[in-house]
This record gives sequence, C-alpha cells and structure tokens, in this order.
Amino acid sequence: MLYTPKMKLADIISSNPSLVLILQRFRIELGFGEKSVAEICRANGLSEQFFLLICNVYTNDRYLPSMEELQGTDMSSLVPYLIASHGYYLDERIPHIERHLDRIAEACPQNHKEILQRFFHDYKTEVQNHFLYEEKTVFPYIEALRNGESGDGYSINQFEENHSNIEDKLNDLTNIFIKYLPGNIMPKERVSVLFDIFQLSGDLNKHSLIEEKILIPYVETIERSRK
Repeated sequence: MLYTPKMKLADIISSNPSLVLILQRFRIELGFGEKSVAEICRANGLSEQFFLLICNVYTNDRYLPSMEELQGTDMSSLVPYLIASHGYYLDERIPHIERHLDRIAEACPQNHKEILQRFFHDYKTEVQNHFLYEEKTVFPYIEALRNGESGDGYSINQFEENHSNIEDKLNDLTNIFIKYLPGNIMPKERVSVLFDIFQLSGDLNKHSLIEEKILIPYVETIERSRK
C-alpha cells in the first residue's frame, strides 16, 4: 500500500516507525496531532508529492516510481533532503556509535582494540569521502541542470557507475562484534552498539535506494531533455 496525501502523518509513522528518522530532514517537528500529510506539507512549504515519494521508497523496497511520477513531482527539495541526510549520519549517528565503540575498544586486548578502531576510522573516512563527492560534484551538477546549464561534460552515469554501498562495511563490523571479540567484554554495551549499527546500516540502505530510484532516474530525464 502506498501512502497518500489524505493520510494522517501519525498513522504513517505508526505503520513504519523508521520514518520518524526522515522528519528532521524535512524540518518537520513532532506534535502534529491528527493532521494529514497534505496539511503538514502545506504548513512547512513542502511538496506533498515529493514527501510521499521519499516515504514510499523508504517503506516499500519493491516500489519503483514511474517516469510520470518523477516528472510530475517538484524535486527542488531532493538535494537539500540528501544533504540533511548526510548531516544526520556524519554529525549524529556515526559520532554516537564511535563514542560507544571507543569505550568498548579500550576494554579490549590491544590487538582487538587496534582492529576495531582502525576499521571504524577507515569506514568513517570512506563515508566522508563518499558524501563529499556527492556534495562537491553530483549535487552541483544536478542544480546546474535544473538551472538550464550543461554540466560541463559530467553525466549521472559516472555517479551511477561509482555508486558504492557504504553500508556494506558495517556488516563486517557487526561480524567483528558478534564473532570475534571476547564474550566477556562489555556485553550489554556491545548489544546496544550492535543495535545502533543495524539501524544505521538499514537507514543507509534506504538512502541508497532513494538515490537509485529517485535521484538517478530523475537526473536522467533532465539529461535526455537537454539533448
């Protein structure tokens, strides 16, 4: 079932609690009572079609927006939404996990400590570089296209070919926690960190789906119209 503008936002969040993560990226505050999606989007100056597009892709892995949907949706919030997502990962979730991971690493034997800290440091650097490329190259290209400019020879195919799944390495980190750390090292905090890593991995997966199902097809339609 796809969400519609007449649905109450509270009911949508109840149907998929993970959607609460995207509200801040749209600057939607909690406490919206019984208001519908249409009412809340209108109050916040958002395109209800775009908001629902994100919610539907985020919730339904099998949902693929049609070209007509993409072309008929105001996409002016797409890049700001993705940048806000980057900020959430880099400024909130990754530092939160890193603080807990450092405490666990300090309680480990030296070899496990070094592996944990080096692995997470390398992962964080990869994520930072991934997002920096998008913000310095891909997003300005999209905005240039939207403004009727050429984009200086770049194409979204270059992004698509190099679009890595940055959530994959988190699976390796969870294996270290589950399989290889001594069982007596901070077991309760390890469970808590594992839960945070699983949540981050799932959210990053949705982020990738939004880029694959919305950003790339949308930009391809603009590129074709410029030829």
